[in-house]
Amino acid sequence: MLLQDVLYKVSIRSVSGSTSVEVNDIQIDSRRVKQGTTFIAVKGSASDGHQFIDSAIENGAVAIVYEQIPASIKAGIVYVEVQNSAVAAALMANNFYERPSEKVKLVGVTGTNGKTTIATLLYKLFTRLGYTCGLLSTVENQIGDKVVPATHTTPDAISLNALLKQMADEGCSHVFMETSSHALHQHRVTGLQYAGGIFSNITHDHLDYHKTFDEYIRVKKSFFDSLPSSGFAISNADDKRGTVMLQNTNAKKYYYSLKTVADFKGKILDNSLSGLMMIVNEVEVHFRLIGEFNAYNLLAVYGAAICLGEDKQEVLTALSELTGAEGRFDYQVSATEKVIAIVDYAHTPDALLNVLATIKKLKKGFEQVITVVGCGGDRDRTKRPVMATVACEHSDKVIFTSDNPRGEDPAQIIKDMEEGLAVAYKRKYISIVDRKEAIKTAISLAKAEDIVLIAGKGHEKYQEIKGVRNHFDDKEVVRELFELLGK
Repeated sequence: MLLQDVLYKVSIRSVSGSTSVEVNDIQIDSRRVKQGTTFIAVKGSASDGHQFIDSAIENGAVAIVYEQIPASIKAGIVYVEVQNSAVAAALMANNFYERPSEKVKLVGVTGTNGKTTIATLLYKLFTRLGYTCGLLSTVENQIGDKVVPATHTTPDAISLNALLKQMADEGCSHVFMETSSHALHQHRVTGLQYAGGIFSNITHDHLDYHKTFDEYIRVKKSFFDSLPSSGFAISNADDKRGTVMLQNTNAKKYYYSLKTVADFKGKILDNSLSGLMMIVNEVEVHFRLIGEFNAYNLLAVYGAAICLGEDKQEVLTALSELTGAEGRFDYQVSATEKVIAIVDYAHTPDALLNVLATIKKLKKGFEQVITVVGCGGDRDRTKRPVMATVACEHSDKVIFTSDNPRGEDPAQIIKDMEEGLAVAYKRKYISIVDRKEAIKTAISLAKAEDIVLIAGKGHEKYQEIKGVRNHFDDKEVVRELFELLGK
């Protein structure tokens, strides 16, 4: 493809050289540059691509796209100065991969909690309805029935468009994608054509990145502001910011709710370990998923399916047979003592509260709730004492432990969690830095039919310590310990 075609719609400040040069590839990582590549220097949160321009040229780059003039200009290289290289990268990727989002029905799911479950359920539902679908989620990416490992909630703009092209080429008619606030802010999804968007809820998260809650809300809202008039926007009417999210959208607006009048209205009749019995738009249905938070997720999925033109009865029948995403209220029951161990990705105060509230509703009355919880390193520190308080307030016993400490000292993260805990809670918890030991202690303390919640990592199969990812799977550990301890 010619560089001038790849640059379609990009806001260009100046050009040195001819844009009729042939381009074989585009990259934002200089290490992936080969002969004939256009390198786009993007300022990231960890590093600045402008520092790697010379290295990209050495690797064979024929053109450089930048927003900050390089120190040295090399003969024979095309230089394109743009207003914003992150936006340019997204638009160029869209052009280079022949606008793949226009060849599928792309649905984005945003919000603090529920994104993975909603996107996964949509993928499973539409696959069951006979479509070939794509999924882009925290847990995994799927093209039809082929699994592609996920590294971020939303891949970078170039990887994302490459994946969408692969999905379109392999016959996917629908693609369901988690759309994180980071991806929106970093313009990874700029230029994509969405058929619709879903808002789940918004609570305290990622303030290490967005700095203020208002900024976090603004970024989430920008997704709906950019939806086309041909698309749909579905929001949670029971979230206090559910209406605000859609106030400036051009898309057709729809709401779902358990508490008020809405386009997609639900009512919970029964919530137990065998699932949810609900009325959805006057139809009684039994779902295999558990908990009020999943009732909201199911309503969002139902709403999106209707907006995409599917038959109501077929959708509800198929939805009633589906299970959720891995690591979301994922439970195992021990063989002899019937101890219930629940592994859940809850890593925000609100998500943890939702899971503990669900457990409370499932209790028969006498069982203890023992919670194992930690907080991620190099992430929002302000939520650490809040997480600890939520755990102590809604559990009988709590064990503070490591999550993914990353570059931080795990003992210090636990100290941050303990900071400001009410005196009454000090007797409720113990701290064990080693996560496996913490889970072992929780299961050892559990008596017959007690409930052990292991929160924070869910589907993850690793623990990141000092930059190294070590194999660690909460579910695997639970299975081993049930056997070892004879539970």
